[in-house]
Order: sequence, then C-alpha cells, then structure tokens
Amino acid sequence: MLYFLSLLLILSFTLVGCSSNEKTEVSQQDGPLKIKVFGPQNADTNLETNYFTKLVEEKFNIDLEWQVTTYDATSASEVRNIALASGDYPDAFFLVPWVDQFSQTDLLRYGKQGVVLPLNDLIDKYAPNIKEVIENHPYYASMVTAPDGNIYGLPHLNECFHCSYGNKLWINKDWLEKLKLEMPKTTEEFKNVLTAFKTQDPNGNGKQDEVPLSGSPALIESSIIPYLMNGFIYDDSRSRLTLENGKVDLVANKDEWKEGLAYIKSLYKEGLIDKGAFSQNMEAHQKLGNNAEAQILGASTGMHPGVFVTNFEYDIDYDALAPLKGPNTEYATYNFPSTPGGAFVLTNKASEEAQIAAIKLVDYMFTDEGRILSHHGEKDVSWREPKEGEIAIEEGVEPNLALIPLKEDEKPRNDNWGAQSQYYHSGEFRDGLVQATDIYTAEGYERRLQEATHLYEGKEPSEVFPHWAIWIDPAVADEAAMIETNIVDYIEQNSLQFITGTKDLDKEWDAYVKGFDQLNLKRYLEIMQEAYDNSSL
Repeated sequence: MLYFLSLLLILSFTLVGCSSNEKTEVSQQDGPLKIKVFGPQNADTNLETNYFTKLVEEKFNIDLEWQVTTYDATSASEVRNIALASGDYPDAFFLVPWVDQFSQTDLLRYGKQGVVLPLNDLIDKYAPNIKEVIENHPYYASMVTAPDGNIYGLPHLNECFHCSYGNKLWINKDWLEKLKLEMPKTTEEFKNVLTAFKTQDPNGNGKQDEVPLSGSPALIESSIIPYLMNGFIYDDSRSRLTLENGKVDLVANKDEWKEGLAYIKSLYKEGLIDKGAFSQNMEAHQKLGNNAEAQILGASTGMHPGVFVTNFEYDIDYDALAPLKGPNTEYATYNFPSTPGGAFVLTNKASEEAQIAAIKLVDYMFTDEGRILSHHGEKDVSWREPKEGEIAIEEGVEPNLALIPLKEDEKPRNDNWGAQSQYYHSGEFRDGLVQATDIYTAEGYERRLQEATHLYEGKEPSEVFPHWAIWIDPAVADEAAMIETNIVDYIEQNSLQFITGTKDLDKEWDAYVKGFDQLNLKRYLEIMQEAYDNSSL
C-alpha cells in the first residue's frame, strides 16, 4: 500500500496539472450554491445532516456536498493524497490538524502548481475576522504566511493552555500521604519518592507490585525523557533544537544531555521506571493505570491523567508535579498548541462564488457566535448561558458558556463540527468555560488541568526555538525533512540504548556525538538557522 501511495504522490505533480482548470460549474438555476468539501467524520457525526452544517448552509445559501474519511490519521492522509494525485479533489478541505492536514511543504508545492489557491485577496475582501486575528497574533501570522507572502491555507488557532505545556508528570498524592512524603521538588527527591513507592507498599496489599514510574512513546507528551531531562537541559520533546542569542543549536549532543541520560539510567537500573515505558502503546499504558486488583502506578508522564488511567476511582489520586529542579535547570517543555499547515484549503476546482462563500463560512467560525455553535452545537441543547454564581475555568475571567452533558442513554446530538471547527479558540475564549470548582469531579476536570498547568507556566527558557512558525525553503525542504528524520530517530534510539544499558554511556558517548557528523547535523542547523532568520519572529 505504501509503495502504491508513493507512486501516486510522485504522479501527483503531473496528474493534478491535467485537471487544474476544471472548476466546479456553478448552477445557473435558483437555489443554494453547491460546494464540494472534504473532511474527516467521526462515528457520532453525520456531516450531511449535522445541525451546524444546516445552519451555515442556510446562512450562506450553500449546499455542502461532503466527501468524508475517518479520524484514523493514516487512512485520512492516504485518502486525501490519493484524491490529489488522481485529480479528483474537492473545492475545499475542512480538516482536523491532529488527524491530517496539509503540511507547510504541501501548501508550497500545491500552491506553486496552482492546485491550492492563495487566500490573501479573499481574506482582505470577505473575511474581516480572520484578517484581524492574523494582524493581532504574530505566531499565527508566521504560521499562515508562506515565504512568498501568500496564505495558501489556514491552520487552527487553538490556544489550549494545558496543551501548551503538554509534557507533564502526574504523581499519586494518596501514596504520598500514606507514606508521609512531601511533593518532591528536585530530581534527587523524586528518586527517593520513587524508591519509597517501590519498597514501602503504598497500595497496602502486602505485595511489591507497585510500578513507581511509567509512560509511553505512543504520545509525545507521554514520553518520560523530556520531563526528566528538563532538570539538566531544555528538551522541547520534538525538534531537540534550542536558541541562544538567536543562534540555533542541538541539545542532544551536549554534556548536560549526557547528565540527564545518566540520571534516567539510574532510575531504570534500580527498577524505578517501568520497563515497558519506552515501548508500550496507549492500551498497555492504561492497563497499567487501571489495574483491577490494586492500584499499582505511582507516577506517569502524560498531558492529563486520562491518558493513562480511565478508572475514575484511581484517576482522582493523581496531581501534577511541578518541574523538578535538577543540577542545571528547572525547565518545563513549551510548545505552541497549534500546528502549522492547512486545515482549511481552497483548490482550483472552486468557482469564484464558491471561494467567496467558503471563506465567509470560515470567517464566521472566527466570530464569537460561530465558534460556539460550530464547536459546541445548539444553544440550550448542548450548551447554555452561565448562571449567576457559576465561575469560569480561569480565575478572574468572565464566564461565557456552560456545557450541557448528555443524559443517561441519550444519543450523540450531531449538532456540531467539534475538532473540525477550532479555527479561533483563543485563550480568553477557552478560559471562559464554566467548570465545577471541585477539580476531582468529571465536571471539574478541565479546571484541574488548568490549575496544574500553572505549575509549568513560564518555566521554559527565555528563548525557545519556534519550530511551529518556521517555513523551510521549498528548494531544501526534502533535504531538511530527511536529515531531521534521521537525527530525531538517532536521538531517540541512542537515548533508549543508553538508558537501558545496551550501550555504555561513558564508553560510547563520544562515538554517539561524532555520529551526528555523518547525519549532516551541520547542514541541518544551517537550514534551520536560515529559516529562523527569514521568519518574521
């Protein structure tokens, strides 16, 4: 299948040109304007009959003809790429970034071919809300504006506070209380706590079955390495690049990185880290957190507790642990919560009327009314106005809406686009969501994440490499992508080998560092430095 897909992608550069002028014809008869659109659809949603779909169809006098795929990332990407390669693609794409969307490289290539249309003029003339957001959000402006000045697609701007510091660690507060231990503040104190979890039977079943610390590589935020490494050197968990006085550099070949690996290795060697933490999938991770016979998990990395434990009786025992002070640093990993690329894209199949209607639709989702209805659904059915005395998720913020949960045995309401609609979920908007004050209830869960994230807020270095807002020159994009993949894989593989002891950290460290020369690290840093220097940041 992969071979077949590769051939189709190669052919796309010629095939799409064959149909590049075949625009969807506009019906001359009275009635709504038909627009062919492509997007993922989950099992609880029917986009054709959806409440928000019907609302915008009436509002803009359009008829959205959906071609849908699933929320499975691999499948969704294949379907989109095959459609583009065959030339049988729609007028517009409405995608979900964490499922599949156009990458920056995709946008530049298809933009150059004329398959993807620049949105600049449409935004200037018909999308005042989009225009205002671009003008007032520098990171978003960098994300949407290609090196040639064109806007080929719109990514979501979803300022999810707790997502911005996703590499958290959650520790069993009940076990701390039982063993009369304080929340650890340093890397050494943390090691002592894990040792106590292993040896002092905090679950009280008379067995040494406790797993002091676990995680999973299945989600980047659940990896153990970044959280622990931040006590030694900054680890952004993704690029492993850093900035110092505007100079781009790699962190994973520094002595401080070696120190961090030595510390993690010591935890692993003493049985304080679950052996499956570097290989298990999400299901295995949750099986550990949900263990039926007794609670056995002392601490775990993850964006939120629900990643590793769905048993609510266990879930409420986990509190976020603030960044640990190590011998060198006390950092928290920061990543801008929005992904660059194109979630909304217009193609050359769209007529002028369809282009205008589509950009107006997206612009509507940038308004207060549009973003609420598109994401939360029908008023007084799925959400309501706040009541007197209710408070927002963030202290001091005026509450803007309260969600209405499904009743027992109530079917999904099919009244919103959910993750497909998060084009402008500003921090202020998200902070206004009404939440219960008891953070250890389902109704107060988001408040729990909000409060936890304040422990991490501002703990990143003063300079962070903004990989989310960097555009790579198309002439070197393939070269950069190949080098990056090789370097990231090399770092991950060797880190694991050093931690587990299959490689000797002391004896083989120098050879590991020298190995970056063969991976063209110098060239990669040159490309990333040029991209950073050419950005508007």
